[in-house]
Amino acid sequence: MNMVQASRKLLLVTVAASVLAACGGADDVASPGEGTIIGGGNTGGGTTTPPPVSTGPAASCPTGTTDRGVNPVVNRRNCGLPARIATSLSLPKVAGLFYSIDGRVDVGTDVGGDGAATGGQAATLSIDPGVVVIGQSQASFLVVNRGSQINAVGSATAPIIFTSLDNLEGRATDTSSNQWGGIQLLGRAPISNCLSAVPGGSAQCQQQAEGTGSPALYGGNLPNDNSGQLRYVQIRFTGFSASPNAELQGLTTGGVGAGTRIENVHIHNSGDDGVEIFGGSHNMRNIVLTGADDDALDTDFGYKGFIQFVIAIQRPQSLGVNGDTMIEADSNPEVTGADDFTPRQFTRLSNFTFIQTRTGTRAIHLRGGTDYALVNGVVVSPSACLDVDQATTVQTTGPDEAGVPIIRSVLFACTPRDDADTDTFEATAFDAPTNTNNLFGSTSTLTNLFINGANETAATPYSATLLNTSFVTAPYVAGNFTQTNYVGAVRDGNDIWYRGWTCDSGYASFSSGNSCNTVPA
Repeated sequence: MNMVQASRKLLLVTVAASVLAACGGADDVASPGEGTIIGGGNTGGGTTTPPPVSTGPAASCPTGTTDRGVNPVVNRRNCGLPARIATSLSLPKVAGLFYSIDGRVDVGTDVGGDGAATGGQAATLSIDPGVVVIGQSQASFLVVNRGSQINAVGSATAPIIFTSLDNLEGRATDTSSNQWGGIQLLGRAPISNCLSAVPGGSAQCQQQAEGTGSPALYGGNLPNDNSGQLRYVQIRFTGFSASPNAELQGLTTGGVGAGTRIENVHIHNSGDDGVEIFGGSHNMRNIVLTGADDDALDTDFGYKGFIQFVIAIQRPQSLGVNGDTMIEADSNPEVTGADDFTPRQFTRLSNFTFIQTRTGTRAIHLRGGTDYALVNGVVVSPSACLDVDQATTVQTTGPDEAGVPIIRSVLFACTPRDDADTDTFEATAFDAPTNTNNLFGSTSTLTNLFINGANETAATPYSATLLNTSFVTAPYVAGNFTQTNYVGAVRDGNDIWYRGWTCDSGYASFSSGNSCNTVPA
């Protein structure tokens, strides 16, 4: 996708069936994680599913929300969030109602990178397990501003669901997307690309969040900043584009610090990226990304974090739009000199399984001077496995911390690396002497689309915990990788960390018993 311009100005606003059949584990830790408005958007093709029958609407709305009447399609009361949550708001689980976001909803008022912004006010949005929050329209989205927090903590059996009105009313299908805006989580951790001529990573280095229109700023000098928690959460059918090159993702994080917990999150059918990370230093684990129209995971602007246990699956080509890359990583190669802006990006990713269905692209695209570590992975794709661009991406001098990208114990069941652009950066990265136990041209034996089979089980894993302290420079803190003795995200059929809190679609079932196309009563 196109990046936020770092030229210091604000933004205005099936694989064929044979490949999917071939996508068909194993660690000491079995489970690493325990008034009616008719919505717009692309409802897509396929068969819609009637909404669940309600037992009747709740009598009233909880304190701090606005009663928008009873939705006659689902017979539940619509309780609206205010345009700005000034101090604190709790959304309890109440039978017979849902909560709604209409337009932009802000949690708090930006306190600035140094905490001293005029008019800044911290606030907290707390959400109970099983709560449903819908976007009333395509242009509805949630912004958690710097200094504020969201504490959305569901459970394995009662995830919190953020979704669209179309989904609530039973009009979503496996091809639906772009039905509401998604979540913007903004913090005060360092970023590399600033709006003004100040040092990257300083309290004054800030950037405008993509696609939000009016100011929504992120960045600062607090690597351990805490923006709250997203745990056992589904984010469905997002990705509205406010304007060209100003897209809203499923989840966007900007300058989010390591004090934030993002775990057990399923992002389904985003109209742009599944997750896009602009700088910051937060970690993530137990992440499921299905059906993104653009990249599954996009990392930018000096992000330094640890991500472990990721399942990412594109939609089959038969369902239309089926995504771009599984990973896009850069700073901003469109701006001269941005390759080596500091802090330099260093994303560390372990135990991932990528199922790419799009042809004519590449599975993993590293560029723009990024440092990157890919360990214990499985990549299945009909396209090129790896594309590395720009000399700064493989340099070993200057602000570089890790040298060439780290690629260890990754099975690539895809066509050879992308050397069609005549550079040799892929070879420099892949053939580095320290990058061992990788295999281009691997044969996938995955079962049930993403569960390790014989070839994956036989692979030699890398000790990911070695990266927890390696290349970690002050003031950043050590990572939280869990030691595993397998590659890929899912060790075997007994490893069911993804089950229950995810939702199932026609192209990716997690045996959770919850359809992505329906919303529980």
